Amino acid sequence: MLSQIFILSSKGDRLIHKDFRGETCGTSTDLADAFYRRITSLPGDQAPVFMAHEGRHFVHVRHAGLYFVATTTPDASPFTLVEFLDRLVTLLRDFCGPLSEKNVSLNFALIYELLDEMLDYGYVQTTAPEVLRNFMHTEPVATKPFSLLDLGSIGLFGAETQQSRVAPSSAASRPVLPPRGEQGARNELFVDVVERLTVVIAANGTPMKVDVQGEIRLKCYLPSCVEMRIGLTEEFCVGKSELRGYGTAVRVDECAFHSSVKLDEFESGRVLKVTPGQGELTLMQYQLADDIPSPLPFRLFPTVDQDPTGRLRLYLKLRCDLPPKSQALNVRLQLPVPKGVSSLAQELSSPEQTAELQPSTKSIRWDIPRCQGGSQLSALFKLEVPGLSRASLLELGPANLAFELPAHTCSGLHVRFVRLPGPAGPPHRWVRYLTHSDSYVLRL
Repeated sequence: MLSQIFILSSKGDRLIHKDFRGETCGTSTDLADAFYRRITSLPGDQAPVFMAHEGRHFVHVRHAGLYFVATTTPDASPFTLVEFLDRLVTLLRDFCGPLSEKNVSLNFALIYELLDEMLDYGYVQTTAPEVLRNFMHTEPVATKPFSLLDLGSIGLFGAETQQSRVAPSSAASRPVLPPRGEQGARNELFVDVVERLTVVIAANGTPMKVDVQGEIRLKCYLPSCVEMRIGLTEEFCVGKSELRGYGTAVRVDECAFHSSVKLDEFESGRVLKVTPGQGELTLMQYQLADDIPSPLPFRLFPTVDQDPTGRLRLYLKLRCDLPPKSQALNVRLQLPVPKGVSSLAQELSSPEQTAELQPSTKSIRWDIPRCQGGSQLSALFKLEVPGLSRASLLELGPANLAFELPAHTCSGLHVRFVRLPGPAGPPHRWVRYLTHSDSYVLRL
């Protein structure tokens, strides 16, 4: 049972507020301000999901820099509320497009209409997109700012180029409901294999922890529901004892499927059958620990010494062990340094790299926009540390690496085919792969 729902910006501005029961003593602004003060006063970035305030319980999740907050009484099920907020985020992406402060503000009427249909006096009625779509009358407002980069896919005299035939990464971010006046959305569906990588590497280069959390997501724009078949890698095995196919086994420790997925062909042919509605659906989740078939994407080789002037010299060599045709994007290395550091001098191996000393966190941030597989990058940092001692050197590290690996999976799982029945012609089908770092720690 929910009392209120807030959507707040990263600065605490109230974008959406819905009071279902009228049980709050103060104003909604006071309640939103009280929540934001509690969140910002806590140390670190990981605020607790549940908090209590004057007999009320706050439950919140954070997506795209926005806070999705629900207030409830102590007798409500906390896990049910978290699941509801996660489904609300998914529905808002389906109906309104990509989540942002601007997009929520422009689609406030649609969001209020959606909340009215989802909840009645604080009780959840439905979160099924195919049911809610029948009651929605407000048009979604799409936000796409003009960018000169969009002209890169236009050839001479407006001719189509090879780049324009490739689905951009934001193609699946459109709202499911087409604007009024269009005959309907294009027959498109997107199958995304997304993996999150958690790694801890010791100072001698030995992996201490390797964990892959993956999921297969389906986003469907088909106007009518038809049963589709998705074929996975034939050598896909669940558990270490199972052996399938003649190629290299693609193993996971465990996996779970959505309740709508039919598995009658999974054991024989590794085929998932599902009849999706318009919207986003997580078909399968899987986990793999310690033993992955491919090498880890990055290795770090640090060298620490002192130059004749007494400055701390830190030489970092970052090696990308991806295949030569693969690449890593938005690579960022965060390295804590001694608290007494006063200045930083740097020498980077390429001009597109940037590095800076962050005084608030006392760490070096090294940004690399693009890193090709098989390449090696280096950086030399000279730190001015007054009163440098051995105790100060203990404050150095560990390094934290963040990155994205498009068209790459660490588990080796791939989609063989996506098939739909019917003589109307196949819709546009896009299969995309993405691996990103959840936590990638390199000890010095």
